[in-house]
Amino acid sequence: MDCPAAASTTALLEVQRVRLRRGATQVFDGLDLRLDGERIGLIGHNGAGKTSLLRLLCGLDAPEAGQVLSQGQDLHTLPPGGPRARRVGMMFQNPDDQILFPTVEEELALGLQPRGAPKRETLAQARAFLAARGLQDWAPRAVGALSQGQRQQVCWLALLIAGPRTLLLDEPYASLDLPGQARLADEIGACAQQVLVSTHVLEHVRHYPRVLWLEQGRVQADGPGREVCAAYEAAVAAEVAARRKEA
Repeated sequence: MDCPAAASTTALLEVQRVRLRRGATQVFDGLDLRLDGERIGLIGHNGAGKTSLLRLLCGLDAPEAGQVLSQGQDLHTLPPGGPRARRVGMMFQNPDDQILFPTVEEELALGLQPRGAPKRETLAQARAFLAARGLQDWAPRAVGALSQGQRQQVCWLALLIAGPRTLLLDEPYASLDLPGQARLADEIGACAQQVLVSTHVLEHVRHYPRVLWLEQGRVQADGPGREVCAAYEAAVAAEVAARRKEA
């Protein structure tokens, strides 16, 4: 589902001087980012701030200082329902943290509710959406009976049918087998929206025109995917070699 692109002079998403603290940990301290590419990868160690950044970008977390802008507008001034949901949506790493309804068709229909359509109509649209992908048999299935990878696919489909302008994916490949990873990568490649992918599976973002490497809440590198992924891999190899030398 396509959404109109933002004007070229305005970033789809922008982080300005953001500070964020979790307990005793200062996650970000003056972070600045302009996110206006159609495909952006996000890499780095666990705890580097990747998930925290995605949560800021979709409005789940609010910064203690600074701003998160969506097409020039402070994201946190937008109501969390329709207006914000049409701009940014997030797929969680754990599908059980995202799925709310007992059947697949009901979960997909949830993403259409901010548009104000009646429940019967949203369910019909969800069934048609699944049928167009050869998944019509999934519509009445109980989500609890699906595998972890299948539930992850339901989350992806729910995000697609909701149709926000920007899709934020937190470790979307973690629960998928190789065919599932390939299928999702193809669907991301064909998607009309802006997509930000946080992942440890570097092969899926290596070809992206832009990848951000976060290190302890700071941007360690920002550039073409092949260059940034290679630099990160070299740094990890150096860390491993240093630990072996110390052992």
